[in-house]
Amino acid sequence: MKAKFIELSPPNEKTIHIKQVDENFLRNPLHFHELCELVFIQESFGKRIVGNHVASFNAGELVLMGPNLPHIWRNDDVFLDGTHDERAKAIVVYFPSDFLLQLTDDQSIISAMQSFINRSKRGLLFQGETLEKAKKIMEELETKTSFTRITKFLNLIELLYQSNEYETLASDGYKPTFNEQETDRINLVYVYVMQNFKDTVSLQKAADLLHMTPNAFCRYFKRHTKKSFTRFVNEMRIGHACKLLLDKSLTISEICYQSGYQNLTNFNKFFKLIMLKSPREYRKDMEI
Repeated sequence: MKAKFIELSPPNEKTIHIKQVDENFLRNPLHFHELCELVFIQESFGKRIVGNHVASFNAGELVLMGPNLPHIWRNDDVFLDGTHDERAKAIVVYFPSDFLLQLTDDQSIISAMQSFINRSKRGLLFQGETLEKAKKIMEELETKTSFTRITKFLNLIELLYQSNEYETLASDGYKPTFNEQETDRINLVYVYVMQNFKDTVSLQKAADLLHMTPNAFCRYFKRHTKKSFTRFVNEMRIGHACKLLLDKSLTISEICYQSGYQNLTNFNKFFKLIMLKSPREYRKDMEI
């Protein structure tokens, strides 16, 4: 699995690309490209990394990412089970960051759009009514052609630009430091953690993947992700726990062990550190 810079269109092409994803398993490596990317997950679930933000994802998620923002969506391993009948379905819209700027010379609009694109460089997760309206427009985009597709796309961008119903993903001040080679290397670590976070994640094994000593690896990982390796592993585990907490048939103790923790004390400590509330409080809030 090799991560790479993906060149989706020639640099001089000023248009939008709409892709319907319908696969058994989302398997793209960590990658980045020069286009903005809007992803609506229709079906499937798993783990998502956008910049240095780590979380679980589910069907119904809508994320906008600005140019050159490293990202990876990976389904949970259950999708590799031959008896699992769910598929990975999504609508993805790619567009150049200056697409909208080519349509006007109005400086107020240009300034507003530049500000919007700058916000998207950290990744924006949309929610509420914005999500519901955007979902309908994106589903319509698939069936439209030529001028109608462009007008629908402009309606979509106007909706997202005007919305305040979103969560910013990557941390404040995050700036990608990846080139192709570094992305390949970080991808090895991300995939290793995604595959093993429910069990034992070894710092030594992660360092071995990059042919580094543990100390050198820790410095390298933090330089490129702006967080410690331990923090990253715990975010992966707690993100998984948040999804499990929606299942009322599972006890908090069961969720603790299914998320890779060996005791409730550590689970509660890291959950509160990352989510700023206890697992019990999180579950209660989700019931509202």
